[in-house]
Amino acid sequence: MLSRFKRIGSLNIIICSFVLLFSPVQGAVFNPEVFKLDNGLEVVVIPNHRAPIITQMLWYKVGAADEEVGESGNAHFLEHLMFKGTERFKSGEFSALVAKNGGQENAFTSWDYTAYHQTVAKDRLEMVMELEADRMTGLLLDDEKVLPEREVVREERRSRVGNSPGAQLGEVMRASQFLNHPYRIPIIGWDHEIEALNTETALSFYRKWYAPNNAVLVISGDVTADEIKPLAEKYFGSIPRREIPERKRISEPPQNAARRVIKDSHLVTNPSVTIRYIAPSYRTAENNDAYALQVLDEIIGSGATSKLYKKLVIEEKLAASVGTSYSPNAYDLSTFTLYISPRPDIEIDVAEKRLREELFDLIGQGVTEEEVKKAKTGMVDAAVFARDSLSAAPNVIGRTLTTGGSVEDIEAWPERISAVTPDQINDLLKKLFIENQSVTGILLPTGESK
Repeated sequence: MLSRFKRIGSLNIIICSFVLLFSPVQGAVFNPEVFKLDNGLEVVVIPNHRAPIITQMLWYKVGAADEEVGESGNAHFLEHLMFKGTERFKSGEFSALVAKNGGQENAFTSWDYTAYHQTVAKDRLEMVMELEADRMTGLLLDDEKVLPEREVVREERRSRVGNSPGAQLGEVMRASQFLNHPYRIPIIGWDHEIEALNTETALSFYRKWYAPNNAVLVISGDVTADEIKPLAEKYFGSIPRREIPERKRISEPPQNAARRVIKDSHLVTNPSVTIRYIAPSYRTAENNDAYALQVLDEIIGSGATSKLYKKLVIEEKLAASVGTSYSPNAYDLSTFTLYISPRPDIEIDVAEKRLREELFDLIGQGVTEEEVKKAKTGMVDAAVFARDSLSAAPNVIGRTLTTGGSVEDIEAWPERISAVTPDQINDLLKKLFIENQSVTGILLPTGESK
């Protein structure tokens, strides 16, 4: 997930937290109000009257996986360029107006969506809605604006990837994980392809995908749908719909061999092992499998009460950190990840061996009724805390609606989690954790061979 490089603030931290920890556990408490404009723009309003503040997020159903071959990074590049001005508002004026009025704004790109967001006082909502609607079709670009910004993106890549051994390892692991699918390509793009992006590639992508009938407007805060609807009609309603191409994604072939990627660097101080397996998303899963994988993630690797943490960190004192991660919010496939970083006196191969032993034991023995019940209860109970955050609801809803889900799916999340059974999880353990479908990444300090 990439956001604009030059603005980092408290809102970014909130959003990053939801990007990394996202799960529609929060959905059942949102009670959103939904309507659609005649031009196809979906509008979702989540009333939250705790303070006179509004978060507006405009989501486009397009991301890095929708780019043309050879134009990697184009979706993220356009995200940067969306702040370069229109006929009405000159370059930089968008951000300056939001800041002048006490607000915060930013944007981020994923493989499946691009989102632009602002948080302002309630009486400034109409201003940011007008600004966002204006750049949906009014973006003005030329080489004078585009080419310097291309160098900003290349510098962003150098900073985030070139100076980070972990990011370099992650890129190669992902390229090894997905043999054919565009998820194998970094969101920010490969540098030699970023270097070839230009005004025309950006405008072509913009004209192809940016339209009201390919967007979702989500507003959370001290408002109601009755208040939002006339404003949405006023600023977005006159924008004509466009013919949006079908999202054609290349399918992934069978994976028949385990892959192993090793990266060493003098910048690494804490070695680690990461093991990833292809997993289904909400959209691609059969039955209730995506929800079962969320419960599995909670049981074995989510926090200090998880099985792996209690066993390898607390009891055996072998690991400094250990855990799992799984997010089902992808238009196509997702991954289920296990990771471990050993304590300084423990060799990396010992840590990897113990992690795999715990995984094999889990596959053989399965999870228990008690473990599943406890995890499900904790996950559903956690929903109550999301209602206090203005950014939680639009993030959850935006990601769901841009990856093939619905508001009804979000509202039904507690019910679907509650329906997960130990037998379902135990069947998935055997189907998911297949060695020939895995990628292992080893991160080492320079001089430590593997």
